[in-house]
Parts: sequence; structure tokens; C-alpha cells
Amino acid sequence: MNAAAEAKDKVTEAHDAGGPLIEVRRLSVTFDNNEVLKDVSVSIDRGQTVAIIGESGCGKTVFMKTLVGLVKPDKGSVVFDGRPLNEMGLKELTQTRRRFGFVFQNAALFDSMSVFDNVAFPLRQSEVVSETDVRDRVLRHLAEVGLPRDVTRKRPAELSGGMRKRVGLARALVLRPEVVVYDEPTTGLDPIMSDVINELILDTRRRYPVTSVVVTHDMHTARKVADRVLMFYPRSRLEANESQILYDGPPSELEHAEDRRVRQFVHGEAGERINEMIEGFGS
Repeated sequence: MNAAAEAKDKVTEAHDAGGPLIEVRRLSVTFDNNEVLKDVSVSIDRGQTVAIIGESGCGKTVFMKTLVGLVKPDKGSVVFDGRPLNEMGLKELTQTRRRFGFVFQNAALFDSMSVFDNVAFPLRQSEVVSETDVRDRVLRHLAEVGLPRDVTRKRPAELSGGMRKRVGLARALVLRPEVVVYDEPTTGLDPIMSDVINELILDTRRRYPVTSVVVTHDMHTARKVADRVLMFYPRSRLEANESQILYDGPPSELEHAEDRRVRQFVHGEAGERINEMIEGFGS
């Protein structure tokens, strides 16, 4: 069995196993006395697509980075597939990170490399495969995101923003990850291209039994691609006993959420936020 088939079988077995793949237990993270996350607990099931929404500064990106051990919590733990990250040595943590695929906000492509070499990079770094296999997999994944073969010779600077995003998605999928993490996948794109990216996220879920975490400000994306939505709120504006997660449920119920702050965010309404900002400038 070749490496691609083995990886796919591994993902399928994990999906069939059911139950939580990621468990975040009473997580707290502080930077320079700034409490970004406090006592956050979340369980993400295998095969689920979770959208994480919330205004800037609410801890979405920090939460995402703790999932793969890029940020170490001050308290609490992240458990991936039954193993706490804080109990892993460097080798095991590195192997665990290879089970994740990342689609970065600005694609984060290597400017000096061609599109082909950008997508091939994870394969060449992580697996012992022939160049024939590398070529086949790179071309297949580029085709899956709607990019023609002639794009392989181009550099990132020659591509539109939407094309760069799609190259980033192809690179994230080339190792057949169990979890795909999307960091603001539609930021900076026009409405049509944003929806192209949303369709590709859905298509990825249909093609591969992945678990997906989508960090986004885009409510259209959250509604379209997610099974479940978590809304974070800045810790500095919460009461001491309030949960930092104001909403945890299906996207269809967002507009009817009990908490007015959730409804205001969903509808893009400033509400009392403008008064808070004015008071902040005056203090």
C-alpha cells in the first residue's frame, strides 16, 4: 500500500472511531498580564466542522494555536486523540502536528518557490516518496481546488488573492491531514471568490473525512460551512463568572441566540460597543 492510501485509511479509521478528536480542558492563556483565554473548555468531534467567530481580540487565533501546541497554556490542557499535548516530547508533538493541515490567512506561500514547489514542500519534508508520486499528488490537489497545470510554474506574486488561497488549501491537503485549520480563509476576497473558497471547504469535507476548524469573521462562511459555531468574547469585557464562549450551537440558531451580544455580532450592529469605545478614549 502506498503512502497516500495508508494516510487515507488512517483518516477513515479515525473518523469511524467516533467521539471527540480534540478536547480543550479549562484552558487559560495570558500574555504580559493580558488574560486572552480563561477557563475555556471545548470538545470537537471527529468529522465535525466548527466555525470560531468573534470580534478582534477575543482570543480566536490564540485558541487555534493552542490546538497544535504553538502556544502553551498557563493552565489547562489540550488533548488530541486521547493524548495531552503537554505530555508529548518534541518528536511526538512534531508527528502530531503532521496530522494537521493549515490554511493561513494570507496563504503564507514561499515567494521564492514556484506553485508546484510550494505544494510539494510538505511532502518532501515529511514523507519518503518518489518525485513521480510528488508530481501526481501535487497535480491532483491543485486540480481539486480548480487550478490548471500551467499555474505550477508561476510564483505566488503572479497569482491573484483567490488563487493564492487555493494554492494554500492544496498545500494543506497534500499530506491528507485528519484536521484542517482555516485561519480567516476568505479575508480580502470579493464575495464571489469568498464563496468559491467556501465551496472548496465543503468539497474537502465531502472528499476526505476531515475534522475542520474555521476561524472567521465572515458570517456567510460560518453559516455555509459549519456544523457548529463557537462565539468567543474578549475576556476584558466579561464579568468574572461569565463564560468566554457566548454561543455554542448550530449556525441556524445564531440569529435567535439568547445573548444580545451574539445577535449584535451576527447582524454587525455596534450596540453599546460604540459607547464603550468612547468611554475608553476618555479614561
